[in-house]
Amino acid sequence: MEWDYGAYEGRTSAEIRADRPGWLLWRDGVVDGEALTEVSQRADRVVALARSVPGDVLAFAHGHLLRVVCSRWLGLAPEHASLFALDPGALGVLGWEREVAVVVRWNHGGDDPLD
Repeated sequence: MEWDYGAYEGRTSAEIRADRPGWLLWRDGVVDGEALTEVSQRADRVVALARSVPGDVLAFAHGHLLRVVCSRWLGLAPEHASLFALDPGALGVLGWEREVAVVVRWNHGGDDPLD
């Protein structure tokens, strides 16, 4: 499930900033919706589940949630998800380099093979 944007559901960033100049989702959150800490808790459950399964895991979700999952996979604070741009329909691969959680591939899209 994507982030519950509450009163901001269906509004663009520009529309929200008309009411709240300088607003940033990752810093300022939403009105009457889900707090970033709540989104992060859900992402943490996804990360824990993925790490508990032997072998590969395939997951699909919306962009903001996937950005939080990526941040939490790496052990970063949820607000650092703002650093991981993700285009619609793009693919990301999270994995391991030895025992360190890493981003293997991010924001991959188009007709390029994943090889």
